[in-house]
Amino acid sequence: MKSANEMPGELQPRMRLHLWLEVEGGMVLGLGRAMLLAKVHELGSLNKAAKAMGMSYRAAWGRLKKTEDLLGLPLVVSSGGRSGFTLTPLGESLVKSFQRWHEDVERYALETSHGLFPFEVRPFGGPEPFEPGEPSELDGDETE
Repeated sequence: MKSANEMPGELQPRMRLHLWLEVEGGMVLGLGRAMLLAKVHELGSLNKAAKAMGMSYRAAWGRLKKTEDLLGLPLVVSSGGRSGFTLTPLGESLVKSFQRWHEDVERYALETSHGLFPFEVRPFGGPEPFEPGEPSELDGDETE
């Protein structure tokens, strides 16, 4: 057995973060919802955004509706058609703010890890959370 100071050479942990904002009534905003809003903005359709993220329209609508109910303000408005939507100014602001916050926390966590662990902690290395076409692992998670 190796001592605590002898780390195996193949050990290459990756940092993962789960950040969200919640109130007593539930989750207001997390990575999955921020990505969903970003996809609606990109694609102009909740149905297309849901499909791009590998979730049902009903699940996507339910998550957006829950957040809107908690905030008491709309995040999307209908832009014609069955599922055509655009983000409200609040929706756009929340996406941008969450993206910046997530990136800042991730950067800080990675930087501080270097002085804390006896091995190198690497960034996730997967797709950036807000790149088009990349599904979120949180989309099917009931906590999101």
